[in-house]
Amino acid sequence: MTINYDELSQQILDLDSQVRFAGVANSKGVMVAGGHKENVEQMLVGDEVGMAIHYAIQKAELFTNLAYKIGRERSSITEYEKVTLISIPINSQELFLVSTEPHADYLKIVDTVHSVLDSQKDN
Repeated sequence: MTINYDELSQQILDLDSQVRFAGVANSKGVMVAGGHKENVEQMLVGDEVGMAIHYAIQKAELFTNLAYKIGRERSSITEYEKVTLISIPINSQELFLVSTEPHADYLKIVDTVHSVLDSQKDN
């Protein structure tokens, strides 16, 4: 069974009022699903969005060479003054990306994404 990334993105957008964006990017930096929550001002626009996706993919690749020692990355959370960015590798080609307001319950978000992804792997 395959995961419906649009449904997963919407589930995360609905999970917490602090979530601003949820979606899936492929290894080429293209958003293949998801989007922003309605009535939320976008902080990044145009090429800035592409840059943010590129940096998230780059960051996910940084520790790949150490995975044999420390295990594969399950998530990355970066807190900025105005936003928290979360990336969760789905597989070697796709990353689930979430942005939230500062101080959101990001562990609840990460746990929910993992729960959905893990349940689909079992099917």
